[in-house]
Amino acid sequence: MTVYRAADPATLRIVPLDALTLIYHRSSCITHVVDAPVPEILETLGSEAMSVDALLARLSEQYDLADADPLTLAVRLDELVAAGLVERA
Repeated sequence: MTVYRAADPATLRIVPLDALTLIYHRSSCITHVVDAPVPEILETLGSEAMSVDALLARLSEQYDLADADPLTLAVRLDELVAAGLVERA
């Protein structure tokens, strides 16, 4: 089973900006401009490693998810891994 965790908080500078969020990734020197649910995913993951199902359950507890789909979340997590904002543990 694949589990994910947010990148080390020391490598990220997260700045909310109205409806968007800026995330500066110190390791790559890239600034990402993201929208929901990326900040919520990173906040929920923290440093705790979670499976897609566990993360989806936690997000569902904390937020009103209209279309909670594990496949969609897994795709989003893989995008965040490619960007360096999330790691596979």
